[in-house]
Amino acid sequence: TRALQASLAAIERRSGGRLGVHILHTGSGRHWGWRSDERFPMCSSFKLLLVAMALSAQAQGQLGLDERLRYGAGELVANSPITEAHVAQGGMTVAELCAATLATSDNTAANVLLARLGGPAAFTQHLRGLGDEVTRLDRYEPQLNGPGTQPDWDTSSPAAMARSLHRLVLGDGLPAAQQQQLIGWLQASVTGGRRLQAGLPSGWRIAEKTGTSNGSTNDMGVVWPASGAPLVVVGFIRNSRAPFAVREACLADVGRLLATLPVQAS
Repeated sequence: TRALQASLAAIERRSGGRLGVHILHTGSGRHWGWRSDERFPMCSSFKLLLVAMALSAQAQGQLGLDERLRYGAGELVANSPITEAHVAQGGMTVAELCAATLATSDNTAANVLLARLGGPAAFTQHLRGLGDEVTRLDRYEPQLNGPGTQPDWDTSSPAAMARSLHRLVLGDGLPAAQQQQLIGWLQASVTGGRRLQAGLPSGWRIAEKTGTSNGSTNDMGVVWPASGAPLVVVGFIRNSRAPFAVREACLADVGRLLATLPVQAS
């Protein structure tokens, strides 16, 4: 709709950078976007897909949630509050690492999981198997947040990410038990309180994953309105020079738009 496009254009102007949004109404299949097919750095938002990949491996008997993965002080990287607290134990279980990866966006937890699952190339290949031809991961944390040798390293598009999210969280990308586990871990996350969810009406629920680096501020997930079918929402901001609080507020504004969609008003 023209009004929605005008609203997204205004949010982009406030964001101080480029805004990418894709919104999918799962009940009708209708979708809306702004720069939907442009590439944006994923930053930590890739961790949702990573944990889904771990749960897929578990469902296929290739990985146990109680399997202990070892790491030491030498492997700790920045923003790793949970793995840092457990470093003296020499390792954590897959389930603990998954929970840490989503709850606080723990970087070392993500790296240990990613290595166990075969690294960035295996991650990208897994997504190709889900029909995602766009999303790609090329490096580990924290390097994946910086400019790559190629401009499309560690990027996705809002539309591709929304399709993968839809398939993994609500569709046939994971068995039901693993989907429920993924949703539970996402809902325990503490990183997105000022982003999409800050703009949602009361009674609406969200399972989301954020991503942040210097000029990028991301949030994406599944939103359950008080009634009606869930929505899949991806909001990416890149190359922004606006203050961090302004960027987060812009994503809250994207969340605010969800209640105004024609499918919600009907």
